[in-house]
Amino acid sequence: MLKNSRLAVLMILLTLPGQIHAGRVIGGHEAKKHSRPYMVLLEMHNLGGTKTFCGGFLLNENFMMTAAHCQANYSVKLGLHNKQDHIDDTISVQKAFPHTEYDSATYNNDIMLLKLSPKVNINDNVKPIALADHDTEFLPQNCSVSGWGETNWTTKLLPSKLMEINVTLKDDVLCKNAKSYCSVGNTGPGQGDSGGPLVCEDGRAFGVVSSFFRINDTAKFRYTKIPDFQDWIKSTMKKALKMNQ
Repeated sequence: MLKNSRLAVLMILLTLPGQIHAGRVIGGHEAKKHSRPYMVLLEMHNLGGTKTFCGGFLLNENFMMTAAHCQANYSVKLGLHNKQDHIDDTISVQKAFPHTEYDSATYNNDIMLLKLSPKVNINDNVKPIALADHDTEFLPQNCSVSGWGETNWTTKLLPSKLMEINVTLKDDVLCKNAKSYCSVGNTGPGQGDSGGPLVCEDGRAFGVVSSFFRINDTAKFRYTKIPDFQDWIKSTMKKALKMNQ
């Protein structure tokens, strides 16, 4: 979302320096355990020893996707449902590939690939999600988002279990011009759900949770539109794999 909106409203970004990067699904409910095996928790290590979080999702044994504004030093946690559970699937990021035209002022092109090391062990609780590979004049239907964290606009308490909620995309010219989808309402992703997938239709990822702003009691949520970045995704992964040859 643009900070200099004509609506002259306060922009609230999903993750900002100094704020908690914890996933927040406003008005959501607990997801069925391991029903979203592609979900990734990025645990970010900050100066002073504090930890903040972003979401993400697994693409294959080598790569995951998240938002470009989630750049940090982090650990990648896979196969999670309850953040308090001990898991063995914690791996490192070998290299981050934020979109070359990512704009930190407008949050346009807010998408990033992470090359993982070592390769991910695919199993029942850790599986990649397919990406939407085409675009039509029709908006995706039956969409949902998920994440860990605050479940309302005011509390700072973070639930430990993965939460989810359905969202309905709206036709919006400004969002379309910014290569994004948008939803509007009092429920949806919030501060720190950044990087998680917008999952629609037949279970594919159509978007990356990016940013939102509030107008009174209503919020407008923005998701980077994956079909518009397919060429970049494919070429970036190809180049990244060649680096190791």
